[in-house]
Amino acid sequence: MKTKKIKSSRIIGKIVDAFFWLIVILVSLTCLFPFVHVFAVSISDEAYVVANKVVLIPKGFNLTAYQKIFADSSIIRSLLVTVLITVLFTVIGMFLTISAAYALSRKELKGAKLMTFLILFTMYFAAGMIPDYLLIQNLHMLDTIWSLILPLCFAPFNLLIMKNNFSASIPESLVEAAVVDGAGHFKILTRIVVPLSKPIIATIALFYAVGRWNAYQDALFYIKQRVDLRPLQLKLYYLVVSSQESFQAEGGNAGVLTNPEVLKAACIIFATVPIVIVYPFVQKYFVQGTMVGAVKG
Repeated sequence: MKTKKIKSSRIIGKIVDAFFWLIVILVSLTCLFPFVHVFAVSISDEAYVVANKVVLIPKGFNLTAYQKIFADSSIIRSLLVTVLITVLFTVIGMFLTISAAYALSRKELKGAKLMTFLILFTMYFAAGMIPDYLLIQNLHMLDTIWSLILPLCFAPFNLLIMKNNFSASIPESLVEAAVVDGAGHFKILTRIVVPLSKPIIATIALFYAVGRWNAYQDALFYIKQRVDLRPLQLKLYYLVVSSQESFQAEGGNAGVLTNPEVLKAACIIFATVPIVIVYPFVQKYFVQGTMVGAVKG
């Protein structure tokens, strides 16, 4: 009887595991399908795209859209500009976020709750587009790379996530032991807090990098004269707009110009691939425990 019960429980366990695996696969496919569709459109023949016959499998084979992207030499320069902006933006943002989160997580900091409330307040009430533009103009940052870095390099949402993580995950006993040994706040932050918080730091860094990589609206407003400072997303935006205008001027004649939908899909793939390549190097930190081996006894 016991053997039968063990076998039946194993069978039930396998069925439950298979059910959950099926759910995970279906959810994963749901996330993957849009990307596959866009890629299929980007390499399909324009006639099939116009007829809405391309879903997941490419029909025909046409790399004209990618050829048009790489034919523009300024695309590579815009890519390098975007990489530089993203790196500086992420580094500055992480420095400010980690420093502020650690300070606000310390109980001995007077007025920490008031400061946290003021930071939280900015998440719900913003000045608006026009005051932001006037501020950048008065600071003489228009047509400079800093207009794309400094205004958004500090995110209140990311700060609150990191602050809560520091408060919940860093044992007070470790900090007290470090203080007894004569360590200051800078050493505590760099030797204890940061090493034990790699997963949340990697996650927030990815948030900053992806957010900056995909943004183009601020560049559309702040970069007017300096064409060489246009980031990749803005450059691809102008490329798609120019293609749409030219396509409409030609009466939508396929074969004369690249179809805007095909070009748009190619631009999405071109702009997405770099960040997808970087993601696996950060993803490994997401599943690591922040306190493994930190406290003994």
